[in-house]
Amino acid sequence: MPSLLVPNVPFTLETLWIILPTSIAVAAVGLLESLLTASIVDLMTDTGSDKNRESIGQGIANIASGFFGGMAGCAMIGQSVINVKSGGRTRLSTFAAGAILLFMLLVLGDWVGLIPMPALVAIMIMVSIGTFNWSSLRDLVHHPRRSSIVMLATVLTVVGTHNLALGVGVGVLLSGIFFAWKVSQIFRVTSTLENDVRTYRVEGQLFFASAEDFLAAMNFEEQVPRVRLDLS
Repeated sequence: MPSLLVPNVPFTLETLWIILPTSIAVAAVGLLESLLTASIVDLMTDTGSDKNRESIGQGIANIASGFFGGMAGCAMIGQSVINVKSGGRTRLSTFAAGAILLFMLLVLGDWVGLIPMPALVAIMIMVSIGTFNWSSLRDLVHHPRRSSIVMLATVLTVVGTHNLALGVGVGVLLSGIFFAWKVSQIFRVTSTLENDVRTYRVEGQLFFASAEDFLAAMNFEEQVPRVRLDLS
C-alpha cells in the first residue's frame, strides 16, 4: 500500500521550470474537464452544482494524492454520463464505482488481464456512441453561424491535437473575437452643438474594435470654445 512521503526532488528554480509547464497543463486540462462534466451532469439532472467547491476539492485531493505517490485525477465525462444514465444521483454511486474498481484490481486482477483489448475498445466505442447527443447534429442548422464555427473549431482542435486545454483555448479566443465584432457593430456617436459647446454622445462600448469609428466621428478641425464627451 502507498505511504505518505515528501517528493524527493531538489527544491530549486531549475527544477521548478521543468515541472511548472507540465503541472499547469495537467491542472488546466483536469479543471476544464471537471467543469465541463459538472455542467453536463447539471443539464442531465436539472440541478445545480457548486463549481468553486468542485475545483477546490479537486485541487486538495490531487495535492494529497501526490504525497502518496498517486497520479492526478479529475471528473470524466464518459463515466459520469454512464453513472447518471444508470440512475446514480448521490455520492454513493461514485463511491461504489471506485470500490468495485479497486476490488477488480486487487482481487480479480489476473482475470481482468485476460480480457482482450478489442473487447475493451468495443466497449469504449459503444460508450462514446451512447453518450453523444445525436440530436445536436440536427439542431446545428438552427444555431447561430458564429456559435457553430466556435463549436466545430473546438472539436477539431481537440481531436487533432488530443489537447483539451488547447481546444478550449481556441474556442474562447474565437468567442472573444466574435463578441468584440458584435459589440463594435452597435457602437454609435452622435454630435450636437449648443451654446458654442460641441457634445459627442457615445453609445456602446469604446474599445479597440470601435476606436476607428469613434475617431471618424470626431471633427478635429472645428474651432469651438468647448468640447464635451458624454460617455454615460
